[in-house]
Amino acid sequence: MATRSPIRAPQPQCVRLTLADGARTTAHVVVHPLAATTLRVRRLPQLSRLEEWCTTERIDHALVGGFYIRTLGDDDDPDVTGMPLGELRVAGAAVPSVPFLPPWSERRACVHVDGEAVRIARREDLPALPAGDLLQAGPLLVRDGTPVPGDDEGFSAGAGQFDSDITAGRYPRAALGCDGERLIAFACDGRDDREAGLTMAELAAAMVDLGAREALNLDGGGSASLVCDGRLCNVPRESHAIAIPGGRAIATALTFHPR
Repeated sequence: MATRSPIRAPQPQCVRLTLADGARTTAHVVVHPLAATTLRVRRLPQLSRLEEWCTTERIDHALVGGFYIRTLGDDDDPDVTGMPLGELRVAGAAVPSVPFLPPWSERRACVHVDGEAVRIARREDLPALPAGDLLQAGPLLVRDGTPVPGDDEGFSAGAGQFDSDITAGRYPRAALGCDGERLIAFACDGRDDREAGLTMAELAAAMVDLGAREALNLDGGGSASLVCDGRLCNVPRESHAIAIPGGRAIATALTFHPR
């Protein structure tokens, strides 16, 4: 009688990327087989570093989720500081968040999890009241295996809701991709002489090279965090060469659980 081979736990991969101008950066990748993985969207009860939160919750595998409202100055509204930015749903119920400004709120990309099905698409291409979990971030990086060009989700036009224009320049980045059989969790280093980071276009190209058919950008910079086997894989940095031990505290996460 044949016996089934045990499913191997996902292992982190460290890939050194050489960019078109000769700059280099380190990408950290964890691949989860879709058929053996349950993906969940989680709202952290308070802003927390992903690795520390995973330790407390006994979660082995996680990736930073979407954006959130940061404290930037004395005029910030304390009622919204730390709130997720973009639509957020858990188990079919809307979770309090600050919507993206119109007209971009219906355009920006999401990951939608309904049972075992995972879909990465623009919000306008998903149900108005989706079942399951939904996290909105963006921009959409890859569609049908091809990089999505330009900024038609309005991140430059709507940069006022962020620290800066997230589409401009190279930074530490995070992304989630899917090829129909695998979930591809990705984070890259940056903001260092040896770690250039990636532009959005370079991030999209990297996800295509990894085999993603669809992919979306997640929160980056000092928030870019990828946990495998309970340990942070990448090196988040706040500014040039200044590492953030454990990464910046974040508001939402994507977690990966064996079935």
